[in-house]
Amino acid sequence: MYQKILLATDGSEHSKRAAENAIHIAKCSSGSRIEIVYVADPDKAKSETLSHWNSANLGEGKKRRLAEVEKLAKESGVQYEIIVLDGDPGPCIVDYANKNKADIVIIGSRGLNVLQEFVLGSVSHKVAKRAACPVLIVK
Repeated sequence: MYQKILLATDGSEHSKRAAENAIHIAKCSSGSRIEIVYVADPDKAKSETLSHWNSANLGEGKKRRLAEVEKLAKESGVQYEIIVLDGDPGPCIVDYANKNKADIVIIGSRGLNVLQEFVLGSVSHKVAKRAACPVLIVK
């Protein structure tokens, strides 16, 4: 049913549960593939760079946030690919999903920044409103 599954992840607990759902859906559809999309927000990347400017572990945060989701995908045996984008997460995910004709977007209901959820509106809400395909929001 769903061949091209876009899983938006940020390393949060909600996105890990979203990954479990994406894997379950992928296993139910032969020939399906999960595109694990991580959006590096330039504002967060800038502050991370400034606070760790001389650290050898500068890219470790991104790797750590993707590691668990990648491990789940690898262990499940589903086909997957990791895509790292730069920009504002909501619009970036929508743009990627629409341009690449995703069959479904799976995203956690909340990300790492709970305060931003209340102040600016959630990424999942923006994606659900603007994506051209079905969106599964996982609690």
